[in-house]
Amino acid sequence: MDSEAVIEFLGDVPALQRLPSSSIRKIAQHVIVKHHNSGEYVFKEEGESGGGTYFIWEGVVEVSSQFPASNHDSQVFEWKKFDYFTQSECGGQDVIALTKLTCLMLPYKYSDLMNPKSIWSADMNLETWAPVEHILSLDPLEVNTFRGVTLKGAPKSAKVYGGQFMGQALAAASKTVHFLKILHSFHAHFLLPGDVNVPIIYEVDRVHDVHNLATRRVNAVQKERIVFFLIASFHRGEEGFDHQEPTMPSVPDPEELLPKSGLEEGVKLSRDHLRSQVSTPTFVPWPTEIRPLDPNIYTRHTTRPASVSYWLRAKGRLPDDQALHRCVGAYYSDLLFIQISLNPHRREGMLPSSISLDHSMWFHRDFRADEWLLYVIDSPTAYNARGFSRGQMFNRKGELVLSAMQVGVVRKIINTQSSISATTASKL
Repeated sequence: MDSEAVIEFLGDVPALQRLPSSSIRKIAQHVIVKHHNSGEYVFKEEGESGGGTYFIWEGVVEVSSQFPASNHDSQVFEWKKFDYFTQSECGGQDVIALTKLTCLMLPYKYSDLMNPKSIWSADMNLETWAPVEHILSLDPLEVNTFRGVTLKGAPKSAKVYGGQFMGQALAAASKTVHFLKILHSFHAHFLLPGDVNVPIIYEVDRVHDVHNLATRRVNAVQKERIVFFLIASFHRGEEGFDHQEPTMPSVPDPEELLPKSGLEEGVKLSRDHLRSQVSTPTFVPWPTEIRPLDPNIYTRHTTRPASVSYWLRAKGRLPDDQALHRCVGAYYSDLLFIQISLNPHRREGMLPSSISLDHSMWFHRDFRADEWLLYVIDSPTAYNARGFSRGQMFNRKGELVLSAMQVGVVRKIINTQSSISATTASKL
């Protein structure tokens, strides 16, 4: 059987989509093709060992037990293409081919490939993970349900950072599609502040699937309420037209600029750079290296142009999975984004606030989030207490890799502690 056909099939098995793409490719190397005619036992109750995990390539099997599920009926159900089973999971029940059956069987000795340490990497050494990989790693609860948390070492203010919502929700969506289908756009809405002390449950709806395209909706749930949702679109790469109109600005290389490790220095000057306005007493370093072109990027009391540019990259080395790099790009994109719309209105004694409402992104080309990217942001307009920001990221070759837009509520509030607390207590 053709190896590419095997990879193609395994990538469509829902139970395998949560795995790192490297694990799926390794599984493809070790599976054994099994054929059964209609009426044959795949394995019998108390019979021969099943030998591994069976993925149904073609056909239908019946699973039945001699033990009645009620006083009158035996338990009987069917599995079909893309379902999988093992003898132990069948609980001693007979598995019979109802039609001509083809399965791919992964021997038990390779079963560890089904249980990687992370949805992004099979590497068991946590110390090798980049900080942002920890933040964007989720626990699969069911095929379409994942759990994320705000780690103690993750950036946060009084509430969940908006980029974390986007990155984790996109991670959940990416783990419900074929790994060859890559995120190309999403549209997100922030509904309620996220609680950093409560796990976030990401529920994925498989809205649409065809050969080259897929659409997913993801709800982020805390305390039984939807606090955030997005709709994401995925596309399998194809040959096509190629042009680029925007030109990357001529700027100094990141090596020529003074480093600012995340926002540690800037937070002393600006406390409104995150969605919920108020920083925690101990600021956590960002998992991102930042080299701003303007050393006064964080000044909040001086009127400035509604634009900013800075180089950024993830700290550490990320796995090669392009899906992860795009999730990290989304995580980056909320950084100082809507706050740029406040720049023309800043002055001494004014404490502005900003709250993200919606955020959209389009991914144009593959990129590595652990290599330097130039983020160019501007705000064309602010009106009716809403700011509008747009951004573009370029790689060092000058290629446009992604575009982003965001709308948020921007307001002027009185510079008192009580008003800060009041603003934080209610998102709107």
